[in-house]
Amino acid sequence: MKTLTGKELAAAIRVQAQAEAAAGGQPRLAVVVATDDEASLWYVRSIAKAAAGVGIACDLVDLGPGARPEQIDETLTRLSGDPGVHGVMLQTPLPPGASAQWLAAAIDPRKDVDGANPLSLGRLAAGLPAFAPATAAAVMALLDHHQVELEGRRAVVVGRSTVVGKPLAHLLLDRHATVTVCHSRTRDLAAVTSTAEVLVAAVGRAGLIGAGHVAPGAVVIDVGTNPADDGGLTGDVDFEAVAGVAGALTPVPGGVGPVTTALLLRHTARAANLP
Repeated sequence: MKTLTGKELAAAIRVQAQAEAAAGGQPRLAVVVATDDEASLWYVRSIAKAAAGVGIACDLVDLGPGARPEQIDETLTRLSGDPGVHGVMLQTPLPPGASAQWLAAAIDPRKDVDGANPLSLGRLAAGLPAFAPATAAAVMALLDHHQVELEGRRAVVVGRSTVVGKPLAHLLLDRHATVTVCHSRTRDLAAVTSTAEVLVAAVGRAGLIGAGHVAPGAVVIDVGTNPADDGGLTGDVDFEAVAGVAGALTPVPGGVGPVTTALLLRHTARAANLP
């Protein structure tokens, strides 16, 4: 079995982001946070660190876990209208009563570097220029990097979120894959996933995909990042069990995650260079 790591690809994308950032002055990314969830705070700190490494300024706008939806909306609107800010990102989870989909509509699509605004998703579905959600784009970049053929192949995406599952289905369709999307109401999940030549797990349930869910020789992409008992991360795929069946499999961590962060930075550099 081949392990589809993302570290080498992420490093190459960061080099591209650094070159594009240098070409148009210093880009600035604003990440709006309204949570005290430690995993989310760790993630945004890692974004800021990675941004500094490629010459992108990153402002963490921490509104606190008690922020009102109106306050978050006003902040996103203000940042979208600030000519000194080139990328705007809303980190989840959000306080009770705050809807990520509703709030993301306040982000200018030209600055929507994580593809959260419904307009961005609509443009993506229509095949028009838009920033794709970084995680969905990372899956495609990883498949391309490891030369996984998509045209005419059966692809199954487990998960229908607007940040991974739905946009990824559109991206796979654009590459002429035959796509099935599964979700919590799918009957006999294993019967569907075991037909896939390319299987993507993006649900957020540790170990959901086992050996019985995977066709022999399939390419399996694990998007899950779930807290493990030892304090680390584990994916949606039971790595040890599936490794004996799959032809190729991404690790967690070290697979999709590093590529996602690198693409977020490249999107920001490109947003800064839009005419």
